[in-house]
Amino acid sequence: MTSSAAAIRLGFEPFVNSSPVELRTNWSDSDIKSVISATYRQVFGNEHLMLSERLTSAESLLASGNISVREFVRALAQSELYRTKFFSSTPQVRFIELNFKHLLGRAPHDEAEITEHVNRYIEHGYEAEINSYIDSDEYQENFGEAIVPYYRAFETQRGSRNVDFNRMFQLYRGYANSDRAQGKNKSTWLTADLAQNSANPIRTPHFGQALSGTTGDDRGQVYRVRAVQADRGRTTQIRRSVSEYLVSYDQLSATLQRLNQRGSRITQISLA
Repeated sequence: MTSSAAAIRLGFEPFVNSSPVELRTNWSDSDIKSVISATYRQVFGNEHLMLSERLTSAESLLASGNISVREFVRALAQSELYRTKFFSSTPQVRFIELNFKHLLGRAPHDEAEITEHVNRYIEHGYEAEINSYIDSDEYQENFGEAIVPYYRAFETQRGSRNVDFNRMFQLYRGYANSDRAQGKNKSTWLTADLAQNSANPIRTPHFGQALSGTTGDDRGQVYRVRAVQADRGRTTQIRRSVSEYLVSYDQLSATLQRLNQRGSRITQISLA
């Protein structure tokens, strides 16, 4: 479980304590509305949609019980709207990166996955590319027929690696950010990392600051954490003390959480 302090700094706090959105048996109208809203937000990468753009026919089929949540996800991703926003206007590899994010809740593991999906699109077309995510064992195992896909890479998953966390942050730039408002929608984000089998440092979505030592298998490293006591506004602070802590990778999150609880402001994290 990721600490709340780390989640706040990294910008994914809304996902830490929230449960997956699921359409359960004997659902109500409010349940349907929540599922529809969550599905649009996930599949369209937090993009704001006009009322006229919504797929009302698919919504009605879901509300009447004629299709499952999984088939509603498929309808959105197979729609002309999704194709226009994420296929026609972006490079093919960027499109595949976003499909992983929107439909499986993670970043691609390696270059081989990208190559597999590029070849699938070339040989079988757009529909086959979209269906390959939704019909996969991975999708069924994690979301089934009733759960809206969500970002899974913020927590340790079976078969996941440390580098998957870093790569997800290459694609995720904050809860309020949309995938078409990141300033880099015309190019791929992970090509170099996947080709070199490496990972960039994690950068906070709010300030763009890199978290040193977050580039892969660094569990044996020791980190220097610098912090100052934050001004809470009650008194005028003329002098602030700066504290330094040497901590292992495994204790890093707990240390950050403890310092935040004390009201300290973390100014630097670096390899010792």
